[in-house]
Amino acid sequence: MENSTQFTSFMLAGYSDSGHLKYFYFIVLTVLYISIVFTNTVLIVVICMERSLHEPMYLFLCSLFVNELYGSTALFPALMINLVSDAHSVSTVYCYLQMFCLYTYGSIEFTNLAVMSYDRYLAICYPLQYNVVMTPNRVCILVCVIWLYSFVKFIITLSLTIRLKLCGNIIDKVYCDNYLVVKLACLTSDTTVNNIYGLYGVVLSVAVPLITILFSYIKILTVCLKSSIETRQKAFSTCTPHLASLLNFSFGCFLNLLQSRFDRPMRNVPTVLHTMLSVYFAMCQPLLNPIVYGVRMAKIRQACKNILPVGRYDTAHLPPILHTILFVYFLICPPLFNPIMYGIRIVKIRQACKKVRGLNPIT
Repeated sequence: MENSTQFTSFMLAGYSDSGHLKYFYFIVLTVLYISIVFTNTVLIVVICMERSLHEPMYLFLCSLFVNELYGSTALFPALMINLVSDAHSVSTVYCYLQMFCLYTYGSIEFTNLAVMSYDRYLAICYPLQYNVVMTPNRVCILVCVIWLYSFVKFIITLSLTIRLKLCGNIIDKVYCDNYLVVKLACLTSDTTVNNIYGLYGVVLSVAVPLITILFSYIKILTVCLKSSIETRQKAFSTCTPHLASLLNFSFGCFLNLLQSRFDRPMRNVPTVLHTMLSVYFAMCQPLLNPIVYGVRMAKIRQACKNILPVGRYDTAHLPPILHTILFVYFLICPPLFNPIMYGIRIVKIRQACKKVRGLNPIT
């Protein structure tokens, strides 16, 4: 039996010495995080303010955008701090908190997408009964269930992890991962309950939502094949963003699962690429969803045009592709451009950044 120790911190071994490139990575991550916060916040505000968007589909989308802010905030600030820090250690309390936030983020994402697919199934397959079934009260209940279910489920997982006696504190990732913490347990017999409940959690968080989504889309496809071209086009316009979001997030989760559970396939992958793949699910999904839903869904696009500067000018004569480019430009470019412009052009800010980061030490 190995000697267990009461650790007060964990070491994140996923960070490598990238020299001065770490400041470039820090800027890229900062710009990405600002873009995620800006785009998701804009769409949340638009849905809340625009009365025509107070429909079940858009309320579920609002829940999805809130979750993107929740998940990205659990990852990005800590990632940016550790990137420029020499000591890549985090307290056990913060590590468990980050695990809770990231795992509940993933569970909420899958469950929310499953509810959205069922909502589309009802709207397309039972249009006359849709408003009777999807009442505002039921929508609120479903949103609350999505979040509370995920929180309660992972509170149990976390309590099973906290009870373990650990014989190490090195996590081979750039963020805290529940599976890797469980692997640090002194006795494998202690982790039996964790493994059983972990499989149960995967079934509830991933398998059940995916089965619901598959069932919904089989029914939608069956109805569309028997319907008019107009109905098919309407179904296609509302379902395409959802499928793109689902496939992207599933791909990110698959990469994360591959890295955590099966180390051999990832041994020859460069460190930077390995790190990027490990955070793909919480980095690309929050950036992709606002763009996909904002561009593809006409009501959201129109509501954004009324609020964003692009909507103040007459663009009716422009081709649809230019409408899309302008919309994406005003949604993405300001948060990307402003930090770079002010950071480079204003001398005092530039000098302060150099002093803080140690690039221009005072002698």
